[in-house]
Amino acid sequence: TTGPSSDSDSSPAVESVEDNPDGGCHIYRNGYYGSRIAVVEGILEVNIIQMTSIQMTESQAENSLVDFVVTCQGSLPTDVCTVVSDPTCQVSKSVVCDPIVVTDECLLTIRRAFEEPGTYCINITLGDDTSQALASALISVNGGEST
Repeated sequence: TTGPSSDSDSSPAVESVEDNPDGGCHIYRNGYYGSRIAVVEGILEVNIIQMTSIQMTESQAENSLVDFVVTCQGSLPTDVCTVVSDPTCQVSKSVVCDPIVVTDECLLTIRRAFEEPGTYCINITLGDDTSQALASALISVNGGEST
């Protein structure tokens, strides 16, 4: 049970009762407790502000490469994960996670490869030790060109 303190300390008084299975006795503990709570800002928002197809020579055209320019608000991320799914965002085709170093401003470019033309759902998640934030987009990849 918790009750008000009778002295000037504003900490709540705590009394706990424990059963003793050997003799049916009770142990009473009285005292005060304190706790500290740390509030962290976390990553508040992620935005994909640009998607650019990387032009390659015909001999390099095995995969289509796309650069995603991403910004975020709040604390600075330490890792990024990209999930490439079907156009309905239901079936994952690939997941790539990488550690990142962002120093002053949350503005980064993420390059991802697409094996074949098509429409894809992209989920980009930025994370740190205490939070994660996600941005999604649909992208159409047409044999080395994206829209």
